[in-house]
Amino acid sequence: MPPAFTTDPGHGLAFTTDPGHGGRWTSLRDGDREWLWQRPDLARDGVVPGDAFVDAGGLEECVPTVRGTPDHGDAWSRPWTRDGDTERVDCGAFALSRTIRTTTDGVEAEYVLVADPGYRFVWAAHALLDLSEAAELRARAGTPTRVFPEAAPLLDGPWPDGAPWVEGGWPAPRGLGLDRLGPEDGTAVGAVLDTGRVCVHDGADRLALAVEAEGQPVSVALWRNLGGFPDTEPYRSTGIEPMLGRTFDLAGAGAGDAACVPASGEVRWRLVLTAGCRCP
Repeated sequence: MPPAFTTDPGHGLAFTTDPGHGGRWTSLRDGDREWLWQRPDLARDGVVPGDAFVDAGGLEECVPTVRGTPDHGDAWSRPWTRDGDTERVDCGAFALSRTIRTTTDGVEAEYVLVADPGYRFVWAAHALLDLSEAAELRARAGTPTRVFPEAAPLLDGPWPDGAPWVEGGWPAPRGLGLDRLGPEDGTAVGAVLDTGRVCVHDGADRLALAVEAEGQPVSVALWRNLGGFPDTEPYRSTGIEPMLGRTFDLAGAGAGDAACVPASGEVRWRLVLTAGCRCP
């Protein structure tokens, strides 16, 4: 099993990944600032494909779905391999590789998914961030934003019968303000912003998260858990998740809501994380 892969560039962002345990990113550090939230759980070490998700924090590679089956996808529960600076996982129906490098002001990860043409999937960089109660999520005002049924009691109108999601403009779709990321209030909601880039402000610290993919739908998901999840022993956690696709559950993805493998058999995309950024 390969050991953790870590780098310290001396500037910008430094990162650590753990290919032996699902490829999870375990650290994203800007000097003394650690951006990734942690929730140690010994059960994480013994998972096998098909297990329920064990939330240990960090950044998980969720593919081919986030919600639904398999829970948080099929890559987080499998050991990855490494060749040089490229890490890989084979999940049967698809193979995923990533090459992560530091840049002058951040980190870039290049991804390749190989599968049969026509294969549909959702991918999320499921980044759980260590944020203060004063943190904010910045995106362009009016960005179309989907919210999902767990938010129904918090909206300014009734939930349409049978609707998988409803849409409104950022930062308050359907009257639900989502840009403030604390303090705990007993709620937990998910949203998907129709944009490829957002920025987190936490005091003087800034982190931009972006995804780039030619010919594929991109978005950024928000999981704002202010002590409303799980039902027993809830905790506070905030996921800012660049995505391919525009929904959490592949099973409910409509036209344009999932990535699709073209005739070449490959989908390529880039995750860009930038510190000290200029943000919307």
